Amino acid sequence: MIGRISGTLLEKKPPQILVEAGDIGYEIDVPMSTFCDLPACGEKVNLHTHFSVREDGHFLYGFATPEERAVFRQLIRISGIGARTALAVLSGLPVNELAQAVALQETGRLVKIPGIGKKTAERLLLELRGKLDAFPGLREQALRSGASDSNNRSDILDALLALGYNEREALAAMKELADGVEVAEGIRLALRQLARG
Repeated sequence: MIGRISGTLLEKKPPQILVEAGDIGYEIDVPMSTFCDLPACGEKVNLHTHFSVREDGHFLYGFATPEERAVFRQLIRISGIGARTALAVLSGLPVNELAQAVALQETGRLVKIPGIGKKTAERLLLELRGKLDAFPGLREQALRSGASDSNNRSDILDALLALGYNEREALAAMKELADGVEVAEGIRLALRQLARG
């Protein structure tokens, strides 16, 4: 298993790069989130990698952070999600934003990614629920990025669950809430929506 590569960046042709390490040139596919942070050709680069052996060949994928690689590995475990789709997801959403989308079950963020339709987005959110919290630092990143709105929504969800609504009902009621809504107001509006329901 090749878990990490340190070497000289020789070529950048998105989504693939060529890295020379120990007199060997490795072709590595990377998500755009990693690609955009790469140094210039000729400079040193360090990548966390995932090595895949399939019937049609051997493939190496590279990531700027261990969290990106961990999320990639979670994505390719989902039935019907291949490496190309997993790279597209990571290219379209930083891992902290993906963690937020999963926590809040927001399909809207995922369907903006090319190649991800509503059904695939819903399946990804369902399969990833609770699995991204296990990675060190990822939950903290999600909370720090746009933290106040994310925290408010999390508090609103917790309140609705404490009132006896199930997660599906609560999330459906919260879809209409405006960004940045205060917790008390959000709970009131969500309860009104549930009463109509």
